[in-house]
Amino acid sequence: MTEDLVRNRKAFFAYHVLETWEAGLALLGTEVKALRAGRGQLQDAYVDVVDGELWLKQAHISPYEFGTDANHEPLRPRKLLLRRAEIDKILKAVVRKGYTLVPLAIYLNAKGLIKTRIALAEGKQGKDKRDALKERDQKLELAKSVKSGRFE
Repeated sequence: MTEDLVRNRKAFFAYHVLETWEAGLALLGTEVKALRAGRGQLQDAYVDVVDGELWLKQAHISPYEFGTDANHEPLRPRKLLLRRAEIDKILKAVVRKGYTLVPLAIYLNAKGLIKTRIALAEGKQGKDKRDALKERDQKLELAKSVKSGRFE
């Protein structure tokens, strides 16, 4: 049972998701409280490699409204916590094949810890995006016709 606090809805539209991982996040206390209040955004976020470590960048977590002057910076880079073997595997795929690392969601896991789901992804071309829109529209039409009880 996981509860998404923040989702990157554009990721599945803009990328072919190949493989996903669960990573911990190094957060400050006010960031945790702001995320639990639903005050985060992953729209322009990406995962970057710095000195062999993975960092979540451009993820916007609004300052906690009841925080003091020691509140966090909204766009600060946040370290992703993974095992060394997982990081090495991810880095090999990114360097060798030219894939991208994209954050998909920040969520609470079953133990109440905040985790992020990152994906190894390949960018979609314009035609692929049009096909995805067409498929979504067809599913919506089918669902509407089933709900109304009419079949054409």
